[in-house]
Amino acid sequence: MTTHERHASQVRATNIGKPPAGEAFERALKARTVCEAFQITAAARADQVAVRTADGSVSLTYGALAARVRRVAAGLAALGVKRGDRLAIMLTNRPEFHVVDLAAMHLGAVAFSIYNTSAREQIEYLFADAGNRMVVTERAFLKHLLAVRDGGTPIDRIVVVDGAPEGTLSLEELEAGGDAQFDFEASWSALGPEDLLTLIYTSGTTGPPKGVELTHGNMMSEIRAVQQVLPVTPGGRTVSFLPAAHIGDRWSGHYSPLGVWGFTVTSCPDARNVMGIVHEVRPTIFLPVPRMWEKTKAALEAEIESEAGDAGRTLRWAIDTRIKMARATQEGKSASLMLQEEAKVAEALVGTKFRRKLGLDEAEWFLTGAAPTPREVFEFFAAVGIPICEIWAMSEASCLMTVNPLDRIRVGTVGLPIPGVEVKLADDGELLVRGRTVMRGYRNKPEQTAEAIDSEGWLHTGDIGTIDDDGYVRLVDRKKEIIINAAGKNMSPANIETCLRSSSPVIGQAVCIGDGRPYNVALITLSTEGAAGKSVDDPATLAEVAAAIERANGHLSRVEQIKKFKVVAKEWLPGSEELTPTMKLKRKSIAARYAAQIEELYAR
Repeated sequence: MTTHERHASQVRATNIGKPPAGEAFERALKARTVCEAFQITAAARADQVAVRTADGSVSLTYGALAARVRRVAAGLAALGVKRGDRLAIMLTNRPEFHVVDLAAMHLGAVAFSIYNTSAREQIEYLFADAGNRMVVTERAFLKHLLAVRDGGTPIDRIVVVDGAPEGTLSLEELEAGGDAQFDFEASWSALGPEDLLTLIYTSGTTGPPKGVELTHGNMMSEIRAVQQVLPVTPGGRTVSFLPAAHIGDRWSGHYSPLGVWGFTVTSCPDARNVMGIVHEVRPTIFLPVPRMWEKTKAALEAEIESEAGDAGRTLRWAIDTRIKMARATQEGKSASLMLQEEAKVAEALVGTKFRRKLGLDEAEWFLTGAAPTPREVFEFFAAVGIPICEIWAMSEASCLMTVNPLDRIRVGTVGLPIPGVEVKLADDGELLVRGRTVMRGYRNKPEQTAEAIDSEGWLHTGDIGTIDDDGYVRLVDRKKEIIINAAGKNMSPANIETCLRSSSPVIGQAVCIGDGRPYNVALITLSTEGAAGKSVDDPATLAEVAAAIERANGHLSRVEQIKKFKVVAKEWLPGSEELTPTMKLKRKSIAARYAAQIEELYAR
């Protein structure tokens, strides 16, 4: 047994025998604030591991975490941080994030996170908007933040969690510097549902980031609603790997698991390593972004194809059979008796083989969202025993707005509204949302808040979609990203791009261009995994991409098809000029940066 596996085994062992939904869980679920929920959960699970690193070098029980939260809160208060003040956090996924954020929360301060890939100008903008005078960071980002401070941004204190270079304060010094008479209970007890919990800054695809103001009431309403449709067994495990600046990780890797669920949270500072950590931790919920599911599918398929002889043929037959059965169920058709019998045999052959292989054999449910996902991905994973519930989520609505129920997944939709959330269509097809999870507003932006939330409380999501007779929501595209070509035909670039990416493992990113143009063209990047060692100038690689685009065109209408393409040499990384930190395409930036290449495609 490796060191990692031993630590993971110890974590799982701490949860054995926990009540499935005890009194503490029910009380936490009904709490008025996330602080109150955390205090209930921490008291009930004092000896259970709360947060840890993947190698177990840092591991805090709920009792130890609660004690540190109290001391750090007192230390922050001694430095003048008070209710309503903003506190910036720029950390990788690590246990110290949970300590600092929880401490600020219990003070009534508003902690917000910064994407680790943020440029100096972006940080300066965020700090000016938030008005914070303190930032908590680690050595890797200190040079960046010192440049921001030296450039004129007023930062009174920089706290460093992994040491204290000159001119900064260590987390240990902060923790030791609190007033012993500080009334911690009075501080968090004074907070109510209407108090601000956090700022989530949007990724900035359509302009400067906006600070989404979420209250304690917003987040507790979200946690309660999701529990009704996707029940969680308390005392489970999860891996925190999305950026803490993303609402997905704040909800699934911080507020919910530590505040209410009583989970053990394992930090993964590099998302590229998450599947290895997942294999050891055996999470009880798992929420990767679509691209991670796509890459995992490609890896599993390559492994299946490498299986020689009868074993390989049998495995492929079993998966194909289960896909056929899943399609019949999705289409509401009655499967033939032969297919039903074959599906039973296939189930026995596949069983939990792939769930165990990936480390997902103890997961209660799986989610994905934030970008279109090819139907083939859902069908493949359903066939190998991993039914994925697609969701629709926004920072402005505290995360999930709709979700596919585990027992009624409808592929191609983002499911049904969560309890307490209403969804309707505007006259132009825009999806509108209303409920207690909707944000208080955008910080310092009353006009944009009024544009986003109308007088009746409907949040204008910016997503174009449909709602079927059963209430299932289907997304078409972002309202501002719909392509209208020269002939007046409307198209969804996101759907076209999803089709392109799923056509071959060599394609990494794809952007469809065609607004106001006579036909569609595409810019393509090579996948670091699927095209390893291949060059953009290699004729064989270009031929492989061309063949993939031809396959994709076979699934698109004539007007949607890609007529020409260009493979670009530069890799598009999260937080770059081409991608947001959450891997959304920056279409305007791409169009400007690659204007010459685009014009060349139309000129030829």
